[in-house]
Formats: sequence, C-alpha cells, structure tokens
Amino acid sequence: MSLSCGVECVLLVGCSRWAWKRCTYIGSDDSSSWPLATPEEFEPIPRVCRLILAVYESDLNHPQYSPPGGYRVKPEWVVKRVTYEQTQGHAPPYLIYADHDNHEIVLAIRGLNLVKESDYKLLLDNRLGMQMFDGGYVHHGLLKSATWLLAQESETLERLWVDNGRCYRMVFAGHSLGSGVAALLTVIVVNHRDRLGDVPRSLVSCYALAPARCMSLNLAVNLPCLLFGVCLRDTFIPEGRKLRDPRRLFAPGRMYHIVERKFCRCGRYPPEVRTAIPVDGRFEQIVLSCNATSDHGIIWIEREADKALQRMKEMSSETRTTAPKIQKLERLQTIEKEHKDALERAVSLKIPHATTDIEDKEESSLEKSAEACQDEIEDASQSKSAETGRETSWDEVVKKLYKRNESGKLLLKSDTDAPK
Repeated sequence: MSLSCGVECVLLVGCSRWAWKRCTYIGSDDSSSWPLATPEEFEPIPRVCRLILAVYESDLNHPQYSPPGGYRVKPEWVVKRVTYEQTQGHAPPYLIYADHDNHEIVLAIRGLNLVKESDYKLLLDNRLGMQMFDGGYVHHGLLKSATWLLAQESETLERLWVDNGRCYRMVFAGHSLGSGVAALLTVIVVNHRDRLGDVPRSLVSCYALAPARCMSLNLAVNLPCLLFGVCLRDTFIPEGRKLRDPRRLFAPGRMYHIVERKFCRCGRYPPEVRTAIPVDGRFEQIVLSCNATSDHGIIWIEREADKALQRMKEMSSETRTTAPKIQKLERLQTIEKEHKDALERAVSLKIPHATTDIEDKEESSLEKSAEACQDEIEDASQSKSAETGRETSWDEVVKKLYKRNESGKLLLKSDTDAPK
C-alpha cells in the first residue's frame, strides 16, 4: 500500500511540474539568452513588411489597408503585381519592386489566405520525408511553388539586375506561407546564380516573416538569410529525437525575435529585438494565448518591427561611444562567428548532414549533383536554348539533384545514403 502511494505521489509531482512548466512558458523564454540586434542589421525588416503588405492592395495609388505612415513605396517602381487569378494556385500572390532608394530588387510574397483552397492545397502537399533537396529535406509543396515562381519570373529578375548596373541586392521576402516559398526560392537561386545573370551570393538575401517550417535542420542552420518568427513543435517527442530526425522541417536561417510581453504582466512593453542562429530550442514550443493570431499577422509584425527599430535607433544614439563604421564591422564579425558556432553546434549534436565546411556547402553541394547528370541534361538544354531561346526550365534544375533507387524512389544524387 505504501509503495503504491509513493508511486502516486511521484506521478502527481511529475505531472504537476510538467503542467506548471507548460502553463508558465512564454514566447520570450526561447530567446532569453540571445543578444540584442543592432539597428543597422534590423533596419530592412519594417521596410520589407510594408512591401509584403503592399501585395494585398489592388491599387497602390489609392491604398485601402495602408499601415501607419503609409507604405512608403513609389507605385511607379512596382515592376509587376501578380494575383491569384494569374498564379492559378501555383503560388501565393506576389509583387516585384525595384527599390532605387535602397538599391534592391525585391520579390515580396503574401501569406496564407484563409479563404483560398489553393493555399491549403499548397500547404498540405507534403508528408514526412517526402522531398529531398540540397542535402536535406524540404516541404514538397513549397518547393514546387518556388520552382514555378522562378520559371515565371527569372527573366524579369535577371533583366532588372542587369539593367540596374549589376549592383542591386536581390531580396526575396515572404510572410507565413509565402515565407516558405521565399526561403526555398533563395536556396535554389544561390546555388544557380548563373541563371540570374551571375548575381553574387553576397547580394542575395531572404527575409521570412512568421516563417513556415520548410526545411530540415542542417539546411535551416546553413541558410544565410535574416528571418523573424515563431514555429511549433510536437510536445511529447523528445528534443534529441527530433533533432536527429533529418525529415523534420524547421524555420530557416538567422532569427530575429521581437519581445514585447512578460510573464504575468498585462499589456505590451516597449519592444526589443533579440537575434541568434539557434540549433536546439529553435522556436518549437506551442504557446497558446489570446494574441496568437494577431501576433502572426503581417500588420502587427510591421507595426511592432517599426517601433522596435525606432527604439533601437534612439538607444543607439544615446549610448554610442565609437564610430558607426567600427560598430558595423565588429557586428559583422560577430554575425560570422555566430554562424560558425551554430554549424559547430549542429555537428556536435550529430544533426544529419550537418557540416562546418561553409564554403563547400555553399559552392559545391548542388554543383556536384549537377555534374553527376551533366552528360544527360546539358546537351539537351543547350540545344533547346540555341534553337528556341526558351526560358530556363527550373524544373530541370531541381531534377538534377535526384536519381532513382531500385524501388523507383527519388533520392539525392550526392546523398544516396540518407536515412529513409
């Protein structure tokens, strides 16, 4: 009897502890040890938010949903705006904007539309371990959407970059569902820069707001982009098991977390921005609150990001003691070190396919895969280009990464021994 009572007490204490930790967990706990971001690195975020919001407008000359202060864009610089009718369900609506003030060519993709069946089909077109890509796993539907979008707009993007002196930054941005498309689109572009006029990798950036889970952890840590958002996790699966499963998808890249709430406190506090490239503890807790939906919305993200940027600038001007250029150089070195530390952390945790060889990852991963089938594809593609001048087939670019095993399943050419 005493033994059973003891077991019951242990179970009761354990369950109570678990329930307390779950009920008192808040979003800011994930980033509590992260350093603060600087205004220089965070400056593009509010601007990108406004461009994504602009996708929702049918006429920027007469906006209906403009944020406080307006969109601050010039309608005549909008190169193209594509609607649901034009994408026919292959991708969310998007626009291409030539930002001559900031020397950027921006492709901005809107988020999930709750009343559009095509968006749900795109989101649900995936299962665990369905799609291998670039040494890891990615979301199948989002990769298809990214490939389609590049097939439609690669010529436009290349023309804009060449016409503007080959010096503009190529920026891919998205919110929610669109963030996943933008992230995978960036992975394809940085490994096939010759398809966009040989744009340098240093001029390609990705900004994903409230990012979707779209790639495995080794790719998420390696992706050189600036991201902001929160994602979810399966509560009862051990952390170590999830990290070692190469099929699980994560939000990619460096993360910027806007923190404006505190535990057991009412209202919002002046926002602060924390940043890091986390490996374990990568924003996977489920945090349910009455603000969960509004916090995910692009309107609220833009508003709080703008507040946070203004606050950072004010604090920076009050406390600055060294020249701005020196500060920027020091921060750049810190960012590079954080990226290297994240890669080493991924290797130490035995993340599948993780590597500390950044240059090899950046330059040779897809090139080796392309070389493996160069003889069977290049001749055909070159003859087609010479005879018809047809646009680049991005489907062929993606297919270069695969071969079939004995059962007919597609496998990554450079990684045929990946866990199934």
